Amino acid sequence: MTAPTASPAPAPAPAALAETAPGYRARRTLPLRVEALRQLKRRRTYVMAGILAALPFVLAVAFWIGGGPDGDGRGNNRINLMDTATASGANFAATCLFVSAGFLLVVPVALFCGDTVASEASWSSLRYLLAAPVPRARLLWSKLVVGLAFSAAAMVLLPLVALGVGTVAYGWGPLQLPTGGALPTGEALPRLALAVGFVFVSQLVTAGLAFWLSTRTDAPLGAVGGAVGLTIIGNVLDAVTALGDWREFLPAHWQFAWADALQPQLVWGGMAKGAAVSVTFALILFALAFRGFARKDIVS
Repeated sequence: MTAPTASPAPAPAPAALAETAPGYRARRTLPLRVEALRQLKRRRTYVMAGILAALPFVLAVAFWIGGGPDGDGRGNNRINLMDTATASGANFAATCLFVSAGFLLVVPVALFCGDTVASEASWSSLRYLLAAPVPRARLLWSKLVVGLAFSAAAMVLLPLVALGVGTVAYGWGPLQLPTGGALPTGEALPRLALAVGFVFVSQLVTAGLAFWLSTRTDAPLGAVGGAVGLTIIGNVLDAVTALGDWREFLPAHWQFAWADALQPQLVWGGMAKGAAVSVTFALILFALAFRGFARKDIVS
């Protein structure tokens, strides 16, 4: 009787081979600068930047044709930032932020965060990135950081261009408040920066939605459109006054809390609550994206 032959040892897993390969470092795969350059060279990045940069010029022309905000205030009893839009460059920048924060600034966030993973799947290049080998968590981390960075750049681009256009058109001066009084220029600029920062934080929910949907679908338009659509639904729900205090759990309820930064006395309450709600939802959605992508069967 012959002795039974020993079964061959199982081959090491590809991940183990990758970890022991000479010179391999997981944290060095897909560097942020490489991903940033890839996203920067895409046509949609320039189209989005052009739209955001064009808005201040469009508003300036509209005010020039109309003779000022609301025809110099005739026939409007509501007081808002539009009433002082042409008072100075700072006022014009605040007005551009006011008219775009509700929807226009949602689009670049959804685009940069929702198109990033789904576009790789639609090009059938996602599996090749993972075979490089790029760890899944590293791939998502690189794409998320770059997507958020481009979203933040879009948030900054609009008020910067608006500040320049407004200064040329209406002069450099203090920020005139609609309710009376003014903020000196040295104080108005930090307040505007704070407002832009809060707008970015409030849009983290849209970024989380878009990024999570991007890991669930191979259609970039579906991820981007889904995030924009759900954000619009949140705005609609916030308009339902019958919900009462439940609306405070909606990120859309706090999307204009940044206006508290443009008051004679800086008020933090609304911005703090809005930031807490937005960050909480965003972290949950980012965690779902990483968890789902780690278990997903990549065939694209």
